[in-house]
Amino acid sequence: MQLDADDVKPAINRLKRAQGQLNAVIRMLEEGADCKAVVTQLAAASKAVDRAGFSLIATGLEQCLAQEDSAADRAELEKLFMSLA
Repeated sequence: MQLDADDVKPAINRLKRAQGQLNAVIRMLEEGADCKAVVTQLAAASKAVDRAGFSLIATGLEQCLAQEDSAADRAELEKLFMSLA
């Protein structure tokens, strides 16, 4: 299943935000930052990646339901969803 580029823009934005947060975590670790601040940034990055994944699955599910022959795609989407859960 191919996702439409316009439909995945929100996920791309979340992943770019997560990338920035991960870069901040690396920098913080290299500079010896406070553990609580590092974990807070790491949790934010993790949440952004999770949300991007769920967004992509929701988009795929929406496209799958719009197709007439969607049984195989539905099973694949369920497997992908469970991999994020």
